[in-house]
Amino acid sequence: MSSEFISTDHGKILLPIARSAISGALGRVISAEEDAPWLHEKGACFVTLTQNQELRGCIGTLEAHRPLLADVKANALAAALRDPRFAPLAAEELEITNIEISLLSTMQPLQFTSEREAISQLQPGIHGVVFEYGHYRSTFLPQVWEQLPNVHKFMANLKYKAGLPPDFWAEEVRLSYYTVTKWKESDLSEPVGSARES
Repeated sequence: MSSEFISTDHGKILLPIARSAISGALGRVISAEEDAPWLHEKGACFVTLTQNQELRGCIGTLEAHRPLLADVKANALAAALRDPRFAPLAAEELEITNIEISLLSTMQPLQFTSEREAISQLQPGIHGVVFEYGHYRSTFLPQVWEQLPNVHKFMANLKYKAGLPPDFWAEEVRLSYYTVTKWKESDLSEPVGSARES
C-alpha cells in the first residue's frame, strides 16, 4: 500500500488483527475489525513479538505479494508458532507478549562498486537492509540499528546472519534497502490485549 496514506490509526487496526490471529490459534478468541478497504491492498510486513523487551519471535515478508490483512495474520502466526529460534508461544504467555508490526516500503536496490561505497549510503536508524549473495540472504529491520549503531558491525552481523563470515565480500553481493512504518502495542493508550472477547 502507498506510504503517503499510512497513519497512526492503521496501527490501531493492524495490531488487534495480529493479536486476534495468535490468540485464536492458541484457543482464545478475540475479535478484531477487518473491514478497512486498505487491508485488501497488497502489503508486506514483519511481526515482532517481545517479552520484557526481549525478542520472542520475528517473521515477515520482504515484498508485497498478498493482501496486507493476509500478510499480517500469516506473519503473526509464524512469529508466534514457527520462528525456529524459539519454542512455540503458549497461551499463558499472551498477556506478557508485546506485538510490533513493521509495514515495509517498496524495496530499493543500492548501486555500489565496493563495500565501503555501499556502507556509505546506508542511513542508520532509517534503512532496513537486505543482503544477497547467491542463495545466501538476510535482512535487518531498521530497529536493529538500536542494537548495532555502528554501520560496519551492522553489515558484519547481517552477513553472519546470512550464513557467511562477517568479513566476507564479493563483487556479486547485492544490497537493497527499505524503510518501515511501525506500531507497538505498548505505544497505544489502551492495551490491545484488552480487546473484547467474542
